[in-house]
Amino acid sequence: MERPTKEQIRELPLYDGIALENIIVVTNKADAISAIAELKKHSCLGFDTESKPCFIKGEVSDGPHLIQIATQSKVILFPTQFYEYFTDISEVLSDPTIKKVGFGLKEDRKILLRKFGIRLANTEELSSKVMRFARVKQRVGARVAVAMLFNQRLSKSAQQSNWSIFPLHDHQKKYAANDAHTALLIELEIERQSQQ
Repeated sequence: MERPTKEQIRELPLYDGIALENIIVVTNKADAISAIAELKKHSCLGFDTESKPCFIKGEVSDGPHLIQIATQSKVILFPTQFYEYFTDISEVLSDPTIKKVGFGLKEDRKILLRKFGIRLANTEELSSKVMRFARVKQRVGARVAVAMLFNQRLSKSAQQSNWSIFPLHDHQKKYAANDAHTALLIELEIERQSQQ
């Protein structure tokens, strides 16, 4: 499998991703209880976090400001300013029987432990998994993986937005949801192709 260039990726059709109506934003206890119960039913979840970017030298982010967890049909966004309502998220994230897949998990692991004392368990770093699967030498991020496996271009336009501000705009919801959702789809596609 060839690693596409930036120019080749720019030519690809835009990745549509998950529809807005399948993105749930948790801001209260009732929504948190049902969302966490739903996530516990799954053996593998797509996972990511977003933090407000730092633009000043020496500034340290107080993120994560958003935790994203995806099933095949839904993505649940947990803005961490409402963390008091979903402290039980740790039961999903530290559950050794539920696999969490994503890109850049080392940093996610660090900030979740620092801010909430959550120990992320049973994770798979997709950048190295895609690298091994595609037999390419360079590490692979979500954008390149989506191009390689689905022949589509993942938009990264909301990446530098301020994730600490609430409510989130629709384009932020889509961006954040797609990061977690594509991770799960990439994992499932690699598993599917590996069994052929």
